[in-house]
Amino acid sequence: QVHLVESGGGLVQAGDSLRLSCAASGRSAGNYHMGWFRQAPGKGREFVGAIRWMGIGGDPAYTDSVQGRFTISRDNSRNTAYLQMNSLKPDDTAVYYCAASLRYDKLLQGLADSWGQGTQVTVSS
Repeated sequence: QVHLVESGGGLVQAGDSLRLSCAASGRSAGNYHMGWFRQAPGKGREFVGAIRWMGIGGDPAYTDSVQGRFTISRDNSRNTAYLQMNSLKPDDTAVYYCAASLRYDKLLQGLADSWGQGTQVTVSS
């Protein structure tokens, strides 16, 4: 398994931007597909987006509510994935989790082989 550590959360105002980072460590960390999820207070965990292992092509996938506002990228030289969040809304307030899986379809199904500890993102109106 791969160990994941998120960073970059915080309190911002509506319309602001924020970038989350997810550092992966462990054997063959670069071979894992990476995903982002979030959980708002009183709600279940929601898929945000996912990106394939760099050795495989294809655009990242996003949930409809963040399409056009959020961008997922990765730097395989640093074994780090990023979630760039623009035009933030109060509805984006949640704990954001990084996830990794050797199977991309698992991430799309809301599953993962490894999870980070989560980072709080709060968007004020």
